[in-house]
Amino acid sequence: MGGSTSTRQSARGTARILARCALLAVAAGFVVLVLALVEVGPAVFLTGLGGIVVSAVGLWWLLARRGLLRLLGALLAVGAPAGVLVHYIREGVWDNALVALALYGVALVFGRSALRATGKSYVMRGKFGAPPRRAFLIMNPKSGDGKVGHFDLVERAQQLGAEVHLLDTQSATDVEELARQAAENGADLLGVAGGDGTQALVAGVAAEYGLPFLVISAGTRNHFAMDLGLDRADPATCLDALTDGEELRVDLGTVSGRAFVNTVSFGAYADIVQRPEYREAKTGTALSLLPDLLGEEGPRLEARAGDRHLTGQQAILVSNNPYAAPDVLATSMRARLDRGKLGVIAVRVEGAARAAELAVWGRRSEGLNFLTARAVEVTAESDTMPVAVDGEALILPSPVVCTVRRRALRVLVPRSRPGTKAPSSPLNWRWIAALALGRVR
Repeated sequence: MGGSTSTRQSARGTARILARCALLAVAAGFVVLVLALVEVGPAVFLTGLGGIVVSAVGLWWLLARRGLLRLLGALLAVGAPAGVLVHYIREGVWDNALVALALYGVALVFGRSALRATGKSYVMRGKFGAPPRRAFLIMNPKSGDGKVGHFDLVERAQQLGAEVHLLDTQSATDVEELARQAAENGADLLGVAGGDGTQALVAGVAAEYGLPFLVISAGTRNHFAMDLGLDRADPATCLDALTDGEELRVDLGTVSGRAFVNTVSFGAYADIVQRPEYREAKTGTALSLLPDLLGEEGPRLEARAGDRHLTGQQAILVSNNPYAAPDVLATSMRARLDRGKLGVIAVRVEGAARAAELAVWGRRSEGLNFLTARAVEVTAESDTMPVAVDGEALILPSPVVCTVRRRALRVLVPRSRPGTKAPSSPLNWRWIAALALGRVR
């Protein structure tokens, strides 16, 4: 008991020192900026702010307009930051800006270290379970540019006693039915080496039958694997869970009865990915369609998330658990996968002025909403709407309802994996200051 108390006190002392270092770095950066303003006047600051606004307006014209206005937008988006940089160099304050930025980065590092030292960051922990005896794995040989073949996943899995079904990429396969048949035939684990869309379909079947699910990071992006802390560079390590694994209980999202593990996208992105030409020419397709989607006559969405009612939205992202709010050092990860909540990000940017407001105010902009809810209902102006479920393009009847099933999915992961420590929330500088001054116990 005494040892545990001593350990906590030591951690708190370390956290307090780190918090003080973070505040010192912030203060030093502020002093550097003040010295620069005293030397050359506040016009330098206003120039930087103006560059952000002009660049945001240019980016809006680049995305939402065509012809000469799009060309002008491209020039402004690139030229405004370049002009600010040249102006700072001529005024002799570029060094000050660079030092202030570096000090802020140091402050973030110390601040996050203080947060971790107090145990505020969350680590998903599992429980040890008996290794599966009849594992059934579905593998997509084309996923992730051929990772299944490159890492010899079929042979390695079979050597560990798993039954492997290699998908025929020349014809469509109902992976849900395939997984369901395996479960009916006595499989005691279902797994997928493939993209997040396939992962979600089989995960839904695993949850239905109460079976553990194995994620093999052989897709292109593997966001679900990343948030589970799995090694995305070497998917073969995921197979270690078959012999030395632990079981996590995580949430599973549903959209109109279909399972999803990451996100459901509505609006502009969902419209774009529906196009057949998108896979071959992503940038060109997006630039061709965005002026119609973002314009005044473009489609708009309504959403109900808990007690919030959002209207006129151009894009909505619903996630299985909320993503960490962005700051300089935070990655786009979910801090937890077992909160029983959906994350909602809704965007409404109508015109260049709103784009400039978003660039300046970020999360505090009126056009950007971050919410959490246990259920979200999205309604379109038409009877059906394009939806992207874990990157898969679908057409669903309106309204579309998203829900979350708390801890419905049993996931088997290796006990030794590289990324078990999930990102913490953005830094609360008031809390850091209180910690530094000894006001946090």
